[in-house]
Amino acid sequence: MDAARRPAVAAPRSSIIETEEEVTDIVVAAMSDAASPRLRTVMESLVRHLHAFAREVKLTEEEYDLGISMLNRIGQATNDSHNEGILFADILGFSTLVCLLNNGNTGATETSAALLGPFWRMHSPEMANGGSLVRSPTPGPALFVNCKIEDAAGAPISGAEVDVWHASPVGFYENQDENQADMNLRGKFHTDAEGRFSFRSVKPAGYPVPTDGPAGDVLRAQSRHPYRPAHLHFLCFKEGFKTLITQVFVDNDERLDSDVVFGVTQHLVGDYQRHDEGAPPAPDVTAPWYTLDYTFVMEPGVAKLPMPPIK
Repeated sequence: MDAARRPAVAAPRSSIIETEEEVTDIVVAAMSDAASPRLRTVMESLVRHLHAFAREVKLTEEEYDLGISMLNRIGQATNDSHNEGILFADILGFSTLVCLLNNGNTGATETSAALLGPFWRMHSPEMANGGSLVRSPTPGPALFVNCKIEDAAGAPISGAEVDVWHASPVGFYENQDENQADMNLRGKFHTDAEGRFSFRSVKPAGYPVPTDGPAGDVLRAQSRHPYRPAHLHFLCFKEGFKTLITQVFVDNDERLDSDVVFGVTQHLVGDYQRHDEGAPPAPDVTAPWYTLDYTFVMEPGVAKLPMPPIK
């Protein structure tokens, strides 16, 4: 081959480091041939910020070892029924930040797997509107929920699939509690022609996040409580719309302003109405019982389901 026609060969990059100041640029240069422009952008920024963090706090070798151990323990603490990685991101506010970066400051159209929470299960039971989520004895005040889903113009969205799940009044999701039946307080509904769906359950209570892993160690070291305010989870799915994943919080919960995972926005505080008298909505209901009416708005976009954090 003629020398003039030979392809140019890039000069080899040296990875020999002389000083601490050179480390970051050498690492970034080593990643610069990644085929994906987005991967290059994300990884270069990650490396620069991570190195800047170490320089800013003058990270010691002992602290570095502790951090690596923490990462290892997060992986070891994750299993089919618990996702420590999501929990750790939650208690650092990282999940909420990603949610609001991608969906605006109401937080109502969060689609990342973050504030989905660590307890969503993909295959909850299909149910008719008005059905009960209670599948095993679950003491607590009855709750009757009536919801509507609209588009941005206020038109009803029919045929949307809605997953609902929540913790029991004793503060456990069913996969955490051997006293609850499988899929207790979980159900999947479909909106009717008017965009409505409804169900019966029991009023949820606040609960502590799991504290027997690295996330709990961090909370204790920072003298923080581990509690979430009471809430219901909703995941709304329909082709042509951005998947809506959100929570509706109980308005009188004492920890609304100190949620351990920073998930409360004003828009997501519901109006849970207490009823102490009058005709109950079902023959087996005694006072007090609660009702919740809430309207969700779905935005046009790509419908996709998140990866389930647990099986």
